[in-house]
Amino acid sequence: MRVSGTGLDDQTWTQCIDINIDMRAVKYTPLEANDIDSDPTSSKPTMERLKSNDSYTMRKVPSQTISPSTTDDNDNEAGGPSNTHQHDTENATTYRVYPSRFYGLILLVLLNIMISWSWLTFASLSTTSASYFGVSEASINWLSTAFLFAFIPMAPLVILTLNKGGPKRAIIISSALVLVGNWIRYLGTRYPQRPSPLGSGTFPLVMFGQILIGFAQPFVLAAPTRYSALWFSDSGRVSATAFASLANPFGAALGQLIGPLWADTPSQIPRMVLYTSILSSAITILAPFTPSAPPTPPSAIAASEKLDLRAALRVLPRNRQFWLLLLPFGIYVGFFNACSSLLNQIFAPYGFTETEAGIAGGLLIVIGLIASAIVSPLVDRTKHYLLTIKILVPIIASSYLALIFMPATRSVIGPYIICSLLGASSFSLLPCALEYLVVITHPGDSYWARFLS
Repeated sequence: MRVSGTGLDDQTWTQCIDINIDMRAVKYTPLEANDIDSDPTSSKPTMERLKSNDSYTMRKVPSQTISPSTTDDNDNEAGGPSNTHQHDTENATTYRVYPSRFYGLILLVLLNIMISWSWLTFASLSTTSASYFGVSEASINWLSTAFLFAFIPMAPLVILTLNKGGPKRAIIISSALVLVGNWIRYLGTRYPQRPSPLGSGTFPLVMFGQILIGFAQPFVLAAPTRYSALWFSDSGRVSATAFASLANPFGAALGQLIGPLWADTPSQIPRMVLYTSILSSAITILAPFTPSAPPTPPSAIAASEKLDLRAALRVLPRNRQFWLLLLPFGIYVGFFNACSSLLNQIFAPYGFTETEAGIAGGLLIVIGLIASAIVSPLVDRTKHYLLTIKILVPIIASSYLALIFMPATRSVIGPYIICSLLGASSFSLLPCALEYLVVITHPGDSYWARFLS
């Protein structure tokens, strides 16, 4: 009797089996077949002998356990891995990014712009605003200062929101606070506190609206690193973080530049706040449509398991690198916020106008954005986080020292040059420091880097 399709009789068939069967695996010798109906490259066995013995092998080494570095001994002896194994290997190492990631990124950018614009709405017009509300310039300064202090009581809620709900929930909460806060500020400019030819508004109501917007700030300040880690690949994460994070000072620049154009007299303060409220409404209505998370992770960092909240709180205080970077970076952020808020009052005693101070603030931020657009992609490619930080920090320190003496020259050239240099170095440092914090705090969640800084 001959085995169909092989040209071999029973005796020859038995000899082939005796020669090639091993105790642990089956090694097949080439058989000359005159008529084989199936595709020889198919993984499906065409003979009953192959089917029974292959099922034994697969029970010993399941296909689900194949990893990128794993190969099958039988495949190697036969001349290389099979097509099925190659396909499984590719699936195990391939990550994908989705076009919808740009929707949430753009919305984070717009929210950061709107929040920082609202922060410095009155700072660039401190004299004009004080005249309208009938208060001192120190009270106008408190509008900016209270905005920053509002960050502190919201800290626990921001941590829980990003830990449990992710970036989308943080964006929605922030949008609601920005929307309500801006319109309350507008009511404060319209509702008269007492009769006045200028129609001065209720300053406490304006302060309440300002604090609400301040409550919104930590949600979108802490979200960029978490969002970029969730949606972007390793080659685009620093750029995405820079794009969203640097939108915050860009909004401050817009507030300093556009504010004096919209309100050059005290009576025009309500119109300026109205325009700001309309812009905030147009941006915040987009928040509910933000995608929550990608269907599949874009990188190994996104796919890896993160420490839970309690574990991160236990590990982070013992991270020496984290503290060595956090402390100087926190001081730098404080200097930059103080300089941005008080730039007009720094220059005013030396005869500079509000418009000239606004231009200096604009250069501080616009030149910084241009420099960051150049530096961030380079850091993305080289991953030289620490080297970049060591270069930029001395430049920032020297710029702040020079800024002490530049206004006394009573010429706009010196302050403009120093503000441009300060902006270029500060803005280039921001995304680099944030992403380096993400690296040294891994596997802790990435929002810790942004939030604690």
